[in-house]
Formats: sequence, structure tokens, C-alpha cells
Amino acid sequence: MGRMLLWLLWAGCAIAAALYAVEQHIPLAKAFAVLPAFLLEAAFYYALARERIRARLEKCPRAGIAVALTFAAVLPYSAAHLALGGFDWRGLWWIAALAGAASFWFVFLPPAPAADVFFLVFMAVVWISRVLRPYYPTLSRIPAEALLQLMWFRTGLFAMVVIRRVQNIGFGFWPRKREWTIGAIWFAIFLPIAAAAGAWMGFVGGPHLAAGWRRTTLLAIATFFGALWVLSLGEEFFFRGLLQQWMTRWLKNEWAGWIAASLIFGASHLWFRGFPNWRIAALATILGLCCGAAFRATRSIRASMVTHSLAVTAWRVFFR
Repeated sequence: MGRMLLWLLWAGCAIAAALYAVEQHIPLAKAFAVLPAFLLEAAFYYALARERIRARLEKCPRAGIAVALTFAAVLPYSAAHLALGGFDWRGLWWIAALAGAASFWFVFLPPAPAADVFFLVFMAVVWISRVLRPYYPTLSRIPAEALLQLMWFRTGLFAMVVIRRVQNIGFGFWPRKREWTIGAIWFAIFLPIAAAAGAWMGFVGGPHLAAGWRRTTLLAIATFFGALWVLSLGEEFFFRGLLQQWMTRWLKNEWAGWIAASLIFGASHLWFRGFPNWRIAALATILGLCCGAAFRATRSIRASMVTHSLAVTAWRVFFR
């Protein structure tokens, strides 16, 4: 069953690559040349999603897992650049160094609050500063930079789940029925607030609405699941699964922890499309409150992932 799921995942990636290549007028030969890099990353994400694989990895020496994570960070990057011609050794060393630091963090440091907090700070600084972005350029309209987002989120998640072994966050890739329901309810609460704030701030009127209902529907579906399994999974893991619970313990008040984590989540969006973007930060804070409420109701990040992903999809379709 496991192998069949992986093959289905790879088949889905190949179909998506072909559709994207046609849409962006990319030669199919070039698109499929770089496809193995994305299939590698998909396989690593698949391993993270499978609880049975994670359980096996937890029995391995932590240093060995960290070494494997470091190699896994550079393999898709190397495959993409070799397929597209040329290679940047400096980029390879930067990726290996930063991914290695994340992978070995909890090998050398004990599982303590200070180590946990500085790990989150390190992951956030690397992501927000975009220090690795120049090494993942968009080559011939192929979004090689998407590999960076997949790699960095996946490395951090593996480090926390398999090496650090955090508990009580409801980690998973597919929400349960109640989590779908709670997540959708909090999105419904967020939507009118965001729509009013977006109209007031001048965001409403996304260009995709004029593209036709079929194209807009495909965009919405692809955006939702892409956000659910990458962006929302990573951000909800760190902001709700970890930070909100930590802030609650430190402040000794669940409401204070919820609000503090939401404010930090909003502040992390100040860099979106130019610093300081206070409008986006304000919307993100409201979204953070709704995602945090979904997490509080279910004690699972899978519920807040649903809220987050629906919000990202609405933003992509209806806003600009």
C-alpha cells in the first residue's frame, strides 16, 4: 500500500508538471528533465507523512538521521541544477551548512526551552532573510525556488518530529472530520473580517477572477492542497503547535499565549512584498487568531491548517 501511494504521488507530480509546462509554454523536455528533483522532494515529504516511517526513523541514532537530513537537503537542489545545466558549488555549501545546522541542532543541544526557541528563531531568520533564495533561481520559467520552500520546511519538521520528538501537536497531513469542520468554521469567521479589511486596505480584486471559472477552480484546488501540505503544515506546526503552547506555559494564561503567538505570526509577515508591510501583518494577525482558535478547539494543527489553507486560497483567488 505504501509503495502504491508513493507511485500515485509521483504520477500526480508528473501530471502537474506537464500541465504547468503547457500553461507556462515551457518545453516538455526541459520540464521533465527537472522533474526528478521534485520527485525526490516529494519522496522525502512522503516519508515525513508516513507515521510508520517516522516510527522506524526514531529508532535510528539521532546523528545518523541528521546526516541523512543534510544530504536530503542538497539532493533535489543538485538534481535540478544539473538537469538545467551548470552548477553552483557555493550554493551547495550554503545549503548543506544551514540544513546541517538545523538537522544537527537537537543532536548537540538537549531538548530544553532555550534550545527550542533558538531553533525556531534560526529557522525563521533563514527563511525571512531569504539568504538561500539566490541559489534557487527561476530557470526558464521553472520555479526551482519552490524546492527551497519544500526543503526548508521539511528539514525543520523532520528535526522537530523525528529528532526532537515533540508531542501533543496533532501532527499529520490529512485532517480528521472534526478538524475539517472546525477549521472551516474558523475560516468562515475570518472571511468577512478579512474581506472588509481587505476592501478598506485596497486588496480586493484579484486578477484570477477574470481568467474563467475552470481555470480559477483549478487554481483554487491546487493552491489549497499546496498550502495544506507545505506552507500551512510548516507554519501551523511552528506557530500553533509549538509557539502558542510555549507562550501559554510561559505566560501561564491560555488567552495570553494565543494572542501573543498570533501577534508574532502577524509580525513575521512584515517582510511580505516589501518591509514593513503593516497591512499584511494586520491581516495575518487576524488569521493567526482564527488559526489559533481552531487549534485550541481541537488540540491539533490539522484544524488550523485547514483555516490557514482556505485563507491562502481565498487570498490567491479574490485578492491581489
